[in-house]
Parts: sequence; structure tokens; C-alpha cells
Amino acid sequence: MSITRRQVTAAALGAVPLAFAATGTAQAASRNRTLYIAGDSTAAQKYADAAPETGWGMALPFFLHKDRPVANHAVNGRSSKSFVDEGRLDVILGAIRPGDFLLIQFGHNDEKSADPTRYTEPWTTYQDYLRLYIDGARAHGARPVLATSVERRKFDAAGNALPTHGDYPAAMRALAEEEGVALLDIQALSLALWQRLGVEETKTYFNWTATEQDNTHFNPPGAIAVARLVVRELLRTRVLRPQDVCRLDDEIPTSWITWPEATA
Repeated sequence: MSITRRQVTAAALGAVPLAFAATGTAQAASRNRTLYIAGDSTAAQKYADAAPETGWGMALPFFLHKDRPVANHAVNGRSSKSFVDEGRLDVILGAIRPGDFLLIQFGHNDEKSADPTRYTEPWTTYQDYLRLYIDGARAHGARPVLATSVERRKFDAAGNALPTHGDYPAAMRALAEEEGVALLDIQALSLALWQRLGVEETKTYFNWTATEQDNTHFNPPGAIAVARLVVRELLRTRVLRPQDVCRLDDEIPTSWITWPEATA
């Protein structure tokens, strides 16, 4: 079912003061500007019971200066639709402030056509839901940023890395151009990275263990590699400035990744 782009709750959007443009810019310049992540399990915080599975959002702070903190709201199994329907976008919009950033990455679970609670169609409802994130961020003076879904590990018999996300990346690219939103093309960049690494080496980036062969989720090296792609794209699109980032060309120790105990 199609939705209108104004279906973010009034409580979450709130009233935007007429003097917002002048005061919001000044306030943003005098404080840390937070990068919020709305996304799925590929970006999400993982806990001790899931180790060594690692979301790329867990590694993102390693590449950002401390005045660019990360608020990772990505959650396992969510689509652009279910994230909104569960009120998770409302939570972000209740906290986000002028000058902050909202990084939006969905697609993996939007593809699940057998699940009406998550499925969206690329060129209609997927774009409709993404507009809610864009409009919500802008209504609060924050900057929306779209990121195409990171690729799964899939190769053909000849060793070619294969795309797995259908029309969703193309639909997001088209929406970013239409809305004038910065686009991080993580799908294309990760596909190229998996191609360079090849069939065997990519196993060391995904959550392959003695008991599991997971070609969707990352271990620490994979999460660090994808976070590095994200930050490079944030620089390329001028969402962030060179002085906002650090260690971009450094080797990041995997021991920096930690998995806290899950809270009740």
C-alpha cells in the first residue's frame, strides 16, 4: 500500500520555529554534531551473544573525531517500512538536532516479499518510506544521507562477485537525485571490494565460523572495511570534511571491536 510522505507523526516532527534557520545553524556550530544511523543488521550494534558478528556501525567511530559522535539506531531484521511502523524513526526524530546527520541504509529486508510487515516495492513504497526519513531529518534541521545496501557475499562459478539487491540500489540512487540528497553508493563499492578480494579471502570478512557460513553479516575485519568505505563516501560527497575524520588509511586493530552484554 502506498503512503504519503507526510506520514511521520506530528509528535515526532514537532513545531519548527520560524527563526529556526538562523538559530539552528548557530547552535550546531557550537556543539558536537551527531551522526545517526537508521538501518538493518548489517550496520547494527551486536552483543556478546552474537560475537563475532559485527555491524559496520560499530566500527564507524574509529574513523571519526570525537566531536562527530555516532548514534547507531540500526536494528536486526528491519526494513525501511518496519523501522517506521515500530516507531523507531520517531525515536530518532525526537532526539536529532540542527546540524546532525541521519544516515539511512535499508534494502536487505525490504526485499522479503513474503513478509508484508517488511516488504516494500523498489520504485513505489520503498521510495515513499525513504522520503519519510528525508523529510523528518530536514524538518529538524538535520542533513539526510542515503546509503545503498552493502552487498552480500555471492560469486558465480567463474569467481565474479554478483549483485543481490535487485532494483533497490537503483531506486535509492534515483531518489537521491530527485531529492537532492547525498548518496553513499556502498552497494557498488562493496561489490567491487568483494571482487578484488575474491571467493576465498572474502570469507575472512564475513561471519564464517566453525558452525556458521553467513554471507550477509560481517566479522570485525569486514565491519571495519565497510565502515572505511562509508567514511570515504562521506568525504567524497562533502557531508564530512577532512578534519572530521581520522585513521582513514591506518590499520585498525580488530581488538578495538567489543561486544557488550545485552541489556534486558
